[in-house]
Amino acid sequence: MNRKLIRPNLAEIKEKMSQEHEAARKKSHPVTETFAENYYYLKQMNKKTPMAVVFQDGQVIEGYIEWYDRNCIKLNRDNAPNLLIYKRSIKYLYKTSEIKEEEDLGDKKKK
Repeated sequence: MNRKLIRPNLAEIKEKMSQEHEAARKKSHPVTETFAENYYYLKQMNKKTPMAVVFQDGQVIEGYIEWYDRNCIKLNRDNAPNLLIYKRSIKYLYKTSEIKEEEDLGDKKKK
């Protein structure tokens, strides 16, 4: 009996595997952690930038960020108690120096 040896074409197999690999790479999920928040907090902490924290209810508190973790930030304030603030209660943050600069520019334009 004659048996015929069947050899797969290696070029076809490599091509098929590379296509599957590309498809798997395209389907990968986007990176969820960019570390932008960490970079921002570290920058403000090192410079001790005066910050304003606006809460979900509209209340504004000023101070500078001493430290942070995944859920909280610690805000140091002059002539007031320091606060531990949950991030989920924060609507947004801004630098108080930026607002003062904008007000100064607005006053100069009016004159």
